Amino acid sequence: MKDKNGLGKRRSKLGKFLNLHSISQQEIVKRTGLSKSTISRLCQPEEFEPNMKSAKKIIKVLQEAGYQVNFEDFWGVE
Repeated sequence: MKDKNGLGKRRSKLGKFLNLHSISQQEIVKRTGLSKSTISRLCQPEEFEPNMKSAKKIIKVLQEAGYQVNFEDFWGVE
């Protein structure tokens, strides 16, 4: 399912990843239990980083879906 909200907008690394792999923000909300506003903020280009508990939930969901990702792929030093 494509996240059409991301088309034409600047995105964070996480936002770009979700768009590239046709993963909707709503799917991440559903599978992680995190709020829609948190996931939305994490997909915007601002320097917003999740706390470790939230980051682990996101990474776990993506890894369970077969993606080999970790915290540094989306957040931290550039």
